[in-house]
Amino acid sequence: MNIEDLHQIARIEKSKQEGFQHQIHVCVAAGCLSCGSGQLKEALEKEIARRGLDTWCRVKGVGCLGLCTAGPLLSLETAGIFYQGVKVSDVSDILEALGGAPVERLICPVNSAFFRRQVRIVLENCGRIDPERIEEYMAESGYGGLALAVSQMSPTEVIEEVSRSGLRGRGGAGFPTGLKWTSVAKASGLTKFVICNADEGDPGAFMDRSVLESDPHRVIEGMAIAGYATGASQGYIYVRAEYPLAVKRVRLALFQAERMGVLGNNIFNTSFSFNIKVRLGAGAFVCGEETALIASIEGRMGRPRPRPPFPAEFGLWEHPTLINNVETFANVPPLIRKGGRWFAGLGTEKSKGTKVFALAGKIMNTGLIEVPMGTSLRDIVFDIGGGIPRGKEFKAVQTGGPSGGCIPGQFLDMPVDYDSLAKVGSIMGSGGMIVMDESSCMVDVARFFMEFCMSESCGKCAPCRVGTRQIYDILCRITGNLSGPDDLAMLEDLCDLMKSTSLCGLGQSAPNPVLTTLRYFRDDYLSHIHDKRCLAGACKAAREVA
Repeated sequence: MNIEDLHQIARIEKSKQEGFQHQIHVCVAAGCLSCGSGQLKEALEKEIARRGLDTWCRVKGVGCLGLCTAGPLLSLETAGIFYQGVKVSDVSDILEALGGAPVERLICPVNSAFFRRQVRIVLENCGRIDPERIEEYMAESGYGGLALAVSQMSPTEVIEEVSRSGLRGRGGAGFPTGLKWTSVAKASGLTKFVICNADEGDPGAFMDRSVLESDPHRVIEGMAIAGYATGASQGYIYVRAEYPLAVKRVRLALFQAERMGVLGNNIFNTSFSFNIKVRLGAGAFVCGEETALIASIEGRMGRPRPRPPFPAEFGLWEHPTLINNVETFANVPPLIRKGGRWFAGLGTEKSKGTKVFALAGKIMNTGLIEVPMGTSLRDIVFDIGGGIPRGKEFKAVQTGGPSGGCIPGQFLDMPVDYDSLAKVGSIMGSGGMIVMDESSCMVDVARFFMEFCMSESCGKCAPCRVGTRQIYDILCRITGNLSGPDDLAMLEDLCDLMKSTSLCGLGQSAPNPVLTTLRYFRDDYLSHIHDKRCLAGACKAAREVA
């Protein structure tokens, strides 16, 4: 394929879409499929054909529309109408209402701020294109960034553009992406690898899964650009086997990309060649850590190793390896097309661009959102998220998964960026955001996350293997009203020990939920210890005492 072929495919696809007076988009991401959206799409197609409407009305399966608990979701693209909870029995009413008044009972009542306040870069195609058709991706400038990079830019210029953008890794620590790419590019050796870390294991997180289900070509294009910039010719997407729909669509997308010639040998008639393979993970949380992930791809037990040397110099099969997560790669194609300064114009001084969050927990609008870095917690929870259900009071929001912290209401006006979150004891992580109301006991919340870390510890180092068990046991004693006055001091000592001596990020960050709840919600602990009572009324032992 050459660049003119790419533009021709895009023109043909756009012309085809413009030929329909009405386009009905049905969400076929995992959440809506579990509610029956597949049957809904099929029923719409059959009824449209039966009525002879298929020359001017088109049904299209699209990726995640965002409001994940309101499915099956359906949007009328040309009319700007959004329906929720749609059933097969609603098909006739929907078709009869085309071009007229909408079906009132199906209109999604969500506050328009849910969509209005978002700025979509990573998610811009989600809910708009069919993730199983490469032509639709190409019609939205897909593979244009790759074409520009390999035909008009040197590898160094690509890295300079990424560095200029200020993009930081969206997988957890927020390491500067341009700096990581530079390290791999400068590393010696003819064989280099690019790995997409799609091993999304945080409780309540579903960002990477949704992107892979909804816009897989975007991630593939980002990896290919990274391969060109760093001198790699082989990529791997490491995705957990519990994401069968994402795996299916990624494999289909790779097949289509190879068939079209945007992957493989001599991409866009240049000397650059790049291929991608899929590797499935078995669901071990620790394999989200770079060196454990590499060990898993190599066929070894997924356990981390000490660093340095870092993967950029000594990675997959001992070769220089670039590892970024799904969201990081998904930012790359538009960044190259529009320029690093465009991307740097969004966000804050040290946290550029946007961030995708999975809103979950005690919140009205559960789902997937993307907002500029620096958006306040209050805006996310109460404006975009719609606030707390059933009139209850906000208590905390937990960011960063099991490695993150619990943030109290006093910080609701804090901008959400890497540095601000670090100041209050939390992290950005991959983007999970779990909201809690007054019915949540923060000791029990800390116990839940510590139990997760304990079960997911690889056991290689004693601080994590033993420390998570000891901390979990103390938290169980506290929630069970069996603790003594010395337990809080013991908790803090154990947490400090784990943070400073554990081998990898799992053990080093596992104490964060405990430390932040001790710092901001100490009364929940003291009430259990001294009064044998749970302030939230959530813990079973405390209810029995009462």
